[in-house]
Amino acid sequence: MIGRAWKRRSQFLFELALGMGLIFFTSMTFAADPDSANTNANAVTDTSDTSTTVADPYEKFNRGIFAFNDKIDKYILKPIATFYNKVMPHPLARGIRNFFFNIDTVPTVINDALQANFYQTTRDAWRLGINSTVGILGFFDVAKHMGLAPNREDFGLTLARWGYERSNYLVLPFFGPSTPRDTVGLPVDYYVFSVYPHIHPASTRYELYGAGIVSRRAELLSFENVMQQAALDRYVFVRDAYMQRRAWLIERNKELNDPYLESDNSNEKNSQKNS
Repeated sequence: MIGRAWKRRSQFLFELALGMGLIFFTSMTFAADPDSANTNANAVTDTSDTSTTVADPYEKFNRGIFAFNDKIDKYILKPIATFYNKVMPHPLARGIRNFFFNIDTVPTVINDALQANFYQTTRDAWRLGINSTVGILGFFDVAKHMGLAPNREDFGLTLARWGYERSNYLVLPFFGPSTPRDTVGLPVDYYVFSVYPHIHPASTRYELYGAGIVSRRAELLSFENVMQQAALDRYVFVRDAYMQRRAWLIERNKELNDPYLESDNSNEKNSQKNS
């Protein structure tokens, strides 16, 4: 009995550590999800010019944690993702990514509502419903072809929506790029809003969660060469990209509840093509 309990505990700790370590790369949504922004996002001005200075008072600590996370990826996580890409057929890998994105749409819909972006709540709820049924549990992104673009929200963005916009850059062990505001949102999104705590037994829950993170990390492999070529300082590159992405999302969410922005933006594009 003791041996069996210890084995289950060891498996749990390994799966949890694996999932947390891989989140370092899932947080880099600026690279992994070039099309994840809602179509209304085009109507929002790029905020990178307004974020010329990044608040990074914990830089010494952050660089140490960044190096620690980098070692974990280099020797454990990246080899797993590389092997996954070699053995997994591309159509199946795409379907698995869609499946896990569909699961993540549950907290997105809840955060849409908490942000009082009810138009966006309806769109994301429709997307979740269509892909969960017609799209066979999300393996096929049917909703995207119906004009319901992918969107991702979290509780950190919800806090920003109601005034907590400014937050210092913070690198978390295993979790990677974040801020104190976004760190508060991590347990809320997982334990309160997501479906994972309701999956039993616990071993199945963490195996499913770990599989999703492996899929995510494997997708990011194709972006590594771009980062290595563009970055003289990888820490600064990741920091600035993360903070600019978050600033852009915060500004975008202020306008997501306006159903006319998308149509106005489409009309503007059509007029530019015709001129």
